[in-house]
Amino acid sequence: MRNAPEVKLGIVAVSRDCFPMTLSERRRKTVVAAIGQKNIKITEIPTIVENEKDAMKALTELNAAGCNALLVYLGNFGPEGPETLLAQKFNGPVMFAAAAEETGDDLMNSRGDAYCGMLNASYNLGLRGINAYIPEYPVGTAEEVANMVADFMPVAKVRIGLSKLKIFAFGPRPHDFLACNAPISPLFKLGVEVQENSELDLFAAYNARKDDPRVEKVAAEMAAELGQGNKHPGVLNRLAQFEITLLDWAEENLGASEYFVFANKCWPAFQTQFGMVPCYVNSRLTARGIPVSCETDIYGALSEYILYLVTEDAPTLLDINNTVPQDMYNANKSKVGKYQPNDLFMGFHCGNTPIKHLKEDAEMKHQLIMKRALEPDGEPDITRGTLEGTIKADKITLFRLQSTADCVLRSYIAQGETLDIDHKSFGGIGIIAVDEMARFYRHVLIAKRYPHHAGLGFGHVGKALYSAMKMLGVCDVAYNQPASLPYCGENPF
Repeated sequence: MRNAPEVKLGIVAVSRDCFPMTLSERRRKTVVAAIGQKNIKITEIPTIVENEKDAMKALTELNAAGCNALLVYLGNFGPEGPETLLAQKFNGPVMFAAAAEETGDDLMNSRGDAYCGMLNASYNLGLRGINAYIPEYPVGTAEEVANMVADFMPVAKVRIGLSKLKIFAFGPRPHDFLACNAPISPLFKLGVEVQENSELDLFAAYNARKDDPRVEKVAAEMAAELGQGNKHPGVLNRLAQFEITLLDWAEENLGASEYFVFANKCWPAFQTQFGMVPCYVNSRLTARGIPVSCETDIYGALSEYILYLVTEDAPTLLDINNTVPQDMYNANKSKVGKYQPNDLFMGFHCGNTPIKHLKEDAEMKHQLIMKRALEPDGEPDITRGTLEGTIKADKITLFRLQSTADCVLRSYIAQGETLDIDHKSFGGIGIIAVDEMARFYRHVLIAKRYPHHAGLGFGHVGKALYSAMKMLGVCDVAYNQPASLPYCGENPF
């Protein structure tokens, strides 16, 4: 299954009645051709909007074509009322862009004034309370507008995906991890559904699948994926039974939603009752585009899903965990490059990172911390199930969308990289470098009271994430500011 929407983009050109409609029509066709050169599918709506009746006709054509995202294109000045009415009525993300003048040889007859029209369009979008996507500089040639559309596509995918997403949570959220506990009211305002369940519900569903014939097949798939890293084959059937349970639960409870993620409590009673650590299952489902967050972290699961939509790659969820010792930094200066010691930290979780993002050292192991508490004197049994290994060196983006205690959504974004350095520790772990991390840690993560979990996407996708947050109406989007730009409240002395 594909746990993400396909963006079906339509384009509607608009024309102010005192300008030649043919100008907008010709420019629309040129833009559509340029967009096609980028291998982006787009439906060209024939109706050009001059008035409200045109807007309703274009809306009908968009719906008939199955469009779920819209580019309103100002081929000339455009009628601000009808074009923003179309955006208001359309059920999906909307982008506005305008045509630049093409040549100085024919400004008497072919001047479109769309530069001016974008101002009125923006003003009217504000009057209607519409969060449309407006590029950083929304006026351009056909090729430039095509580039803007390419930037819009992942933003549109986030908006569409969240409107049809359900988060399955199995809790309650752990008392010792109140950082993972945040109000869920803002999620419904985003269009996200939440189904909170008891661990007993999950346990009953798990036990009902004890003799399910699918267990052996899934366990064999796990063994093949792990290969030489399959250090605890005896736990695979339990893990396979749990994976089947989660997928069956989603299928039976998806309801009106189309996409889903999980936020599951994973310790300490989980081990004594289910008889394993679920981390490897979390990694496998996340690799398939179904993020599973640890410790019933609902906003962590949401953040992972947004990263999946933007990167089109499996993300992970890590603790912003520990500092890098000075001697380790000194020993790896050739690999550290430009980064200072406090630009580095270790990102860790027990074993939920998809195997594709781990080096060849990936292995099925037991969870060391849990074994100390639950099986201190014997061989590991109920604490088996983690996928341990070193996160590969790669470009990464740290991201989290979170609700405050008073139900205000805020977010952070920081681009960086994972370094090819031996961490000399355990778990699914990597050494992460972010410019000005120490200041970001103090004046964003601590000052704004973010929890310890960070979504980690593979690739630099800050631009798309920032635009997506703005489209969702998130006003506070923090980032790792350069040294020349102080944070609010940062001591200047």
